[in-house]
Amino acid sequence: MPDKRDAGSPKPAPGQGAGSRRSPRNLHPLAWWTWALALATAASRTTNPLLLLLVLAVLGYVVTARRSEAPWARGFTYYLWVALTVVAIRVVFRCVFATGITPHDHLLFSLPHLPTPAWYAGIQIGGPVSLEATLSAAFDGLRLACLICCIGAANTLANPKRALRVLPGALYELGVAVTVSLSVAPQLVQSVQRVARARRLRAGQRKGVRALRSIVVPVLEDALERSLHLAAAMDSRGYGRSGTASRRSRRITGALMLLGMCGLCAGVYGLLDGTAPAALGLPALAAGVLLCAAGLVLGGRRVRRTTYRPDRWRAAEWAVVGCGVAAAVLLFATVGYDATDLNPSLYPLTWPTLPLVPVLALLLAGAAGIVSPPPGRTPEPAAVPGRRPAGRTGGDTRDTRDTRGTSTDRTTSEVST
Repeated sequence: MPDKRDAGSPKPAPGQGAGSRRSPRNLHPLAWWTWALALATAASRTTNPLLLLLVLAVLGYVVTARRSEAPWARGFTYYLWVALTVVAIRVVFRCVFATGITPHDHLLFSLPHLPTPAWYAGIQIGGPVSLEATLSAAFDGLRLACLICCIGAANTLANPKRALRVLPGALYELGVAVTVSLSVAPQLVQSVQRVARARRLRAGQRKGVRALRSIVVPVLEDALERSLHLAAAMDSRGYGRSGTASRRSRRITGALMLLGMCGLCAGVYGLLDGTAPAALGLPALAAGVLLCAAGLVLGGRRVRRTTYRPDRWRAAEWAVVGCGVAAAVLLFATVGYDATDLNPSLYPLTWPTLPLVPVLALLLAGAAGIVSPPPGRTPEPAAVPGRRPAGRTGGDTRDTRDTRGTSTDRTTSEVST
């Protein structure tokens, strides 16, 4: 007789034993978010197009190797399209609002010039477009595109709702709002995929602008319905309750957190700015950390929670976080290479160099796809006696179930995790 306790456990990958260290499991969500934010910090330090393309390659490899089978885990392509749109908009704006053109630039073409009033001086609409200005806009847009793809990779690899369970009690209400805002993009990706599958099942022939109405309206309706179900599920579980804390306790907690965040901002500014006073460096940062810790401890007393099957922090989580943090530290330290290689000049117009240490740092960040375990498989639904599996009849109905019937159950399961 089969053991029912093993019915919902993920099956090990072929060639891997049950006690192997590489057995499939879902990595801690904060590990993926820390890795992605560290890689975004490293990407923000450079405008070298070769290094930025290497960042995109690292993100693509890690996402392809370690994404799960969930529907929202296939949404990294949408983030790539958004990043490409950002680069295109940045280049178009730089061409239309032509500024910074020098006599030594290589002119590509010229747009019609629109005269501007005297109070609008300093901004020129239209005029000559140079190769140097276009490349500068493209490099800046590529850096912003890398930041967007880093956030997209974090949303693809980790479920943001799972990260809500490990937040401190003082940040519980704020964490709910942040988690809901971060889950908007994955939910939109799922809605677009369901609507696209439904249109294919109904043999939809409309394309382009004519198909926009038949896609946008169901997506918005489905997103609104999922939001209402999510709000109802969170309210039934007591999310956002203030507990039994008094008004004085809440005010003291808020004051400590506010002063602590101000100290952290002042400390970070003092460390990054060499001309700032010494008191704005490590002393302000240490004071901010102490105040925030006191606020977290005091605020955590008024929120009592229990966690079902908490995510464990193991050696794989430390390895993934270490890969991302090491890449950010090596690009900030500028040791072993010239700092100008991170931001190459366009005057004169030359091919950018590829420094060895930043390349090794980014490749080290890509090692997170190797040191992390394979993702756990999605448990298959239990078979119901007397019910035929979906898709075995004359028509394929596997995709029609996802449009309406299971939205409530899926949302409730996501919140409960």
